[in-house]
Amino acid sequence: MAKYKSSSISDKWKKTKWLLGQRDLREYVPHTETFNRKNLLSMLSKYSTVYFKPTHGSGGAGIIRINKKNSGYQTQFKREKSFFSTADELYHMLSRFSNKRPYLLQKGIQLAKTNGKLFDIRVMVQKTKKGEWISTAVFTKIGSPGKVATNYNQGGSIGLFRPTLTGAGLHSASIQSTEEALKQLGVSVAKNFDRHLKGFQELGLDVALDNKEKLWILEVNTRPQIYPLKNLKDKRLFHRILSYAKQYGRLT
Repeated sequence: MAKYKSSSISDKWKKTKWLLGQRDLREYVPHTETFNRKNLLSMLSKYSTVYFKPTHGSGGAGIIRINKKNSGYQTQFKREKSFFSTADELYHMLSRFSNKRPYLLQKGIQLAKTNGKLFDIRVMVQKTKKGEWISTAVFTKIGSPGKVATNYNQGGSIGLFRPTLTGAGLHSASIQSTEEALKQLGVSVAKNFDRHLKGFQELGLDVALDNKEKLWILEVNTRPQIYPLKNLKDKRLFHRILSYAKQYGRLT
């Protein structure tokens, strides 16, 4: 068995710049800036919701959602909500929270809902023995009510793609075309990453479907978790991913 070896990069800002550098991928990237006072004020002037995300981090940890209100700004960290009357007060809180670690600001996307619950989509992209990229799985992460992130370790659950999108009100033809677009997007992103850094064997795209059925790349994971798929009643997706992963030495 091959030893598991796949390139990894945790810097979300660097990965965002890679995507922005390719014209046909740029349209899928929500407006993202590095955190500082000027960028915070600019983003708040443009968008009703902004996410404050650690540049290095995974699993939805350390994310604060900022909602603009008539009389100020409401933040939510995990389930805890706070209110700030001015952008300056908000900036000082975020500065303390970041504790000099780099953070990003990202335009908030209004996620679609399935049966009343917010969800986003994971596209698993893996390399074959011949070194070709293939999107091996598309599934959903369904958020826990009241949480900021949909991640499994934030209380979210894993869902099958078609039932989730059916629950979001999409028809069969639309679900089919969305799945094809996601698989093509996965391969395009993987090829983009390969051009910037050699050695990737797998990637996990977190993609939002907004309430107008537009796709947005929220993040690209270079160490995507696959073990939550074991908890699905239908194990076929898990075994499909694992069959490719074993070729480059990954077991779970």
